[in-house]
Amino acid sequence: MDLLRHLRYFRTVAEEGHVGRAAERLRVAQPSLSQRIQRLERELGVRLFDRNSRGVALTPAGRVVLAEAAELLAAADRLGAAVAGLRGGVTGAIRAAVPPDLGGAAVAAILTGFPDRSPGGALELRELTTAGQLRELAAGTLDVGVLRHPCAVADLELGPMSYQPLGVLLAAGNALADSTEIGLADLTGCELVLFPREFAPALYDETLTACARHGCTPAAVHDVPAGDFARALVLSGAAVALLPATAPEPGTVWRPLAGTPLAWRTSTAWPRGADGPAVRAFTETAQDALRRHAGVLAERPGRPLFPRPASEFPL
Repeated sequence: MDLLRHLRYFRTVAEEGHVGRAAERLRVAQPSLSQRIQRLERELGVRLFDRNSRGVALTPAGRVVLAEAAELLAAADRLGAAVAGLRGGVTGAIRAAVPPDLGGAAVAAILTGFPDRSPGGALELRELTTAGQLRELAAGTLDVGVLRHPCAVADLELGPMSYQPLGVLLAAGNALADSTEIGLADLTGCELVLFPREFAPALYDETLTACARHGCTPAAVHDVPAGDFARALVLSGAAVALLPATAPEPGTVWRPLAGTPLAWRTSTAWPRGADGPAVRAFTETAQDALRRHAGVLAERPGRPLFPRPASEFPL
C-alpha cells in the first residue's frame, strides 16, 4: 500500500467531512476513494470515520491519526522539495572563491546577494588567488571562482568579462598628488607596490609589460599583498601602488591613470560542463557586486592599442 497517498486521501476526506465532496476534490471515483479509506483502516487496525447519511466524522482514533499524518505529510513535502532542488542544482552547498583585494563591500554584497538568487542554497566562499583557484578548479575542490585574466582557461567555461581600470595610490604629499590623473610614464623612477607574482603570474607580467610600453620604468617593484605593510610603503612615500579605484586612507590619495592604459580583466569560471543553476546564480551575484562595489565595468575602457607578441593565453 502506498501509505503516503492513502494518508493524503484520508486527510482530504477529514477536511471535507464527506466522501463524495472529497472524491470530487481529488478527481477520483467515490467508490475507489471509499475503498482506499477502508483499506487504510484495515492496515492501521482502527476505524477512522463514523459514517452517517450526512457524511463522515472522525473517530477518536481518526483524530489521532490525522494529527500524526499532518506531520508525516509535511515532512514528505519538505523532503520532495529538497530532493527536487538538489536534482536541479538550486539547493546544496556551492564552493566558490574570490581573489584577494576585491574589497570588503564587494565580498559582502556577494555573501548577502547569493541567497536571494538561490533560495535554499549555501555558499562556501573563500579568498583565493587566481593561481590557487585554477589549481582547485582542476582538482574538483572548487565549483566556481572569480578569476583575473590572462590565465590558463582551456578546461574552463567563463562568465561575461568585466574590466577594472587601475589607478595610482600615493602619499598625499607626493608631487603627483595634485594632478587629477597621472600618466604611466610619470611613475618612472618610482618604486611600485604590486601583488606577489605567484598570485597571478600572467597578469603580473602583463601589468609590468604594459608599464614598459607606456614609458614607465620603475626603480623597484615590491611584491606585497594588500594590507598594512603595503599601505605603510605608500603612506611613507617610499612607493606608489597600482590599484583599482579605492577609498584612500588618511594621508594617501588615489588618482586614475591618463588614458586608462591598465585594466584588470575579471570573470567567473567553472569546470567545463558544470554550469548548474547555483553556478549561474553565483555568476550573476558576483557580476552585480563587482559592478556596484568594485568599480568594475561591463565594457573595456578605451586605451591605446599596441602590437603584442603571441601569447599562450586566449584572453
